[in-house]
Amino acid sequence: MIEMHDASVYGKVAVLLGGDSAEREVSLASGRAVLSALLEAGIDAHPFDPAERSIHELLSDNFERAFIILHGRGGEDGVMQGALEQLDIPYTGTGVLGSALAMDKVLSKLVWSARDLPTADYRVLDKQTFNANECAQILEDLGGSVMVKPSHEGSSIGMAKANNAEQLARAVEDAFSYDDNVLVEAYINGPEYTVAILNGQALPSIRMTSPNVFYDYEAKYQTNTTQYFCPSGLPMAQEQQLARLALTAFEALSGKGWGRVDVMRDNNGNFFLLESNTVPGMTEKSLVPKAAKQAGISFTQLVINILNETLENQK
Repeated sequence: MIEMHDASVYGKVAVLLGGDSAEREVSLASGRAVLSALLEAGIDAHPFDPAERSIHELLSDNFERAFIILHGRGGEDGVMQGALEQLDIPYTGTGVLGSALAMDKVLSKLVWSARDLPTADYRVLDKQTFNANECAQILEDLGGSVMVKPSHEGSSIGMAKANNAEQLARAVEDAFSYDDNVLVEAYINGPEYTVAILNGQALPSIRMTSPNVFYDYEAKYQTNTTQYFCPSGLPMAQEQQLARLALTAFEALSGKGWGRVDVMRDNNGNFFLLESNTVPGMTEKSLVPKAAKQAGISFTQLVINILNETLENQK
């Protein structure tokens, strides 16, 4: 249930957007959408770009709470969360530990594996010790087809699929331009799903299809050829199974408030966890608003629901 308080109870709200990560442009788009919704609800909200202003101005400008819509490093990795705690400013979403864990694909894998949650086989490569001569063996160990991912990037930035040793070596070197640690993951041939989470509840799952090699940055933000299915078409028993898996995975990484868990389903019907997002996109093409709409929650209601957590944090 969405509880809309009198707008004055929120005080002055900073919408933290932009930043200096590789996802800056997406964050600006998300931030503008969130800001518009808050203003529509009569809340005293203002944009605040940490790439252009010192966070100490949050205090000097008398902001009372922060809506974090910074994607990627510096906003989704625990750094901003820690700074806001030092400033004693309530903020939306996951805390320091959970943000750091979810942002790191390697640590996420380790936590999920320790909890016996399903995730694809993988290898972790270090920039300082990587040897391209190992690529053929890595491919063989992981089934012959892999996804390459920088450990700390979102929005599929730096990701690539590789089917032979030469492709893998090139993909890894490209990923190293974004991160010193690279995750090489066994490729799962099947549909991709995402589950949005809002205050401990899983929203209806979404299935994505794209003519691209995989659901990459272009498919997410730059093309109209991606198709979204919500409801996803899963039978009820499997929808419930996916919801339980997503909630367990999110909570295992100390996720809080709102977020999104991405999952692949192989040809045998088995689900495999990909990653958890603690500050997902909130653009017109983003997945969390689509899931919320299917659940009967408008975009403005969704934004207010997320902001309400900052009131709870004050109690």
